[in-house]
Amino acid sequence: MSATHIEKFAAFAATSTRTPLPAEVSEETKRILLDTIGCVLAAVDIPTGRMGIEYGRLLGGSSDEATIMGQANRTSVHGAAFANAEMSATLDMHPIAAPGHVAPYVVPVVLALGEKLNRPGTDVMTAIAVCHEMSFRFAKTMDKNRDIKDGKADTSPVLGYASTVFGVTAAAAIMKGLGKEVVANALGIAGCTSPVNAHRAWLMHSPNPTIKYNLQPGGLVFNSLTAAYLAELGHRGDNQILDDVEYGYPRYIGTRRWEPSRLTDALGSEWRFPAESYFKPYPHCRVTHAVLDVIFDLVETNDIKPDEIESLTAYGEQWAAGVPTFMNTDIRRPYDAQFSFPHGLSLAAHRVPPGKDWQDPDVVFDASVLDVMRKVIWKSHPDWATAVSADPVARPTRVEIVARGETFVGERAYPKGSRSPDPSTYTTDEEIRAKFFHNASGVISPEDARWVADRVMNLEQIDDVSVLMARLRPSV
Repeated sequence: MSATHIEKFAAFAATSTRTPLPAEVSEETKRILLDTIGCVLAAVDIPTGRMGIEYGRLLGGSSDEATIMGQANRTSVHGAAFANAEMSATLDMHPIAAPGHVAPYVVPVVLALGEKLNRPGTDVMTAIAVCHEMSFRFAKTMDKNRDIKDGKADTSPVLGYASTVFGVTAAAAIMKGLGKEVVANALGIAGCTSPVNAHRAWLMHSPNPTIKYNLQPGGLVFNSLTAAYLAELGHRGDNQILDDVEYGYPRYIGTRRWEPSRLTDALGSEWRFPAESYFKPYPHCRVTHAVLDVIFDLVETNDIKPDEIESLTAYGEQWAAGVPTFMNTDIRRPYDAQFSFPHGLSLAAHRVPPGKDWQDPDVVFDASVLDVMRKVIWKSHPDWATAVSADPVARPTRVEIVARGETFVGERAYPKGSRSPDPSTYTTDEEIRAKFFHNASGVISPEDARWVADRVMNLEQIDDVSVLMARLRPSV
């Protein structure tokens, strides 16, 4: 009898630490890790980040096992992983990978377990890479938000990132050193206890829940840790859950498309996730980034002042046009601004430096920012479907700003942070470091920030990740 997909994933995860990662995979994983740590540190004083910290403390109490980044005292593995997951997604500035969001879920789990169990940097790197690879393969098997049919956006009524629970569980199992039979049970349990894909409701209901994407990062962390721990304790999982189209995972997760051959084809010999690994220069929904690139360029090149703007029209992604969460201009909390396209475009028109300032109430509710927000119009780019069908990375964009009696026009084909035919869109190591230092500023010392950046970018040289985590706790 041939192995099930669960069993193949389990074998991949359980044997992954035996062979060094390919250079491209290890380097991209280190970049993802450093960027994610910076995003956590940037969120320590943001309201939703504080909620994550407080609940993490409630969960873990005074247990001295793992670090909540930016906090002086440690707590339990579960408490730290929950808090760090919530903070990593707070600013919506973390790395992007298929199916959309992976790093905010896996990095906190891997670091918390690695700290408690004194695991080396090579294991941390491998666990994060395995999760990203598994998550990438699920993304290519299921519906995605940029599906196109007959030359138009064909967005599924069910969307989400629940399938990352398999990769995060595998990462937890790697950090715990579990054998492949136990890993298979953990993955089978993860599938049976998977979150639902409720992202489409989050998109369509405004004001939406402040639980990111209707998939609380901390909640997915719990699912994954629970699956790994229960399998280790002896629970059995469902090894057939990915092979049963009628009653298994594809049925109850709500995907219209299921191409299981993509799950484990060349698994272990081909690493595919680095080709679609992206970094976000702005603390805002990735859909807006090419537009934001153009706006910053236009207002700086032409020295356009906010009070000179009569209208700002953006032509962007077709599937996002008319989505209530994206078009919302009823900004009740700073959080609401994070996914309001009109508000984000207004911040760019005001040249607000990207970072935690985009969630500063004084900035969010500034009268001029709100005034320009009301002048923003979002339209579908007429070439979007054709361009994305030819190259899934493409994001054709046009911006027209009417100011001083003139119309200023700018265009882009790809946003900054992408791997594209345009080499200028690639995020360099130096840019990732600069973003990290900006995010870490005021939370840990400049000396600790430099030390952390150097060690993460040389992660294979770390014998015990708890040494790294200690430098992410500010001195009392």
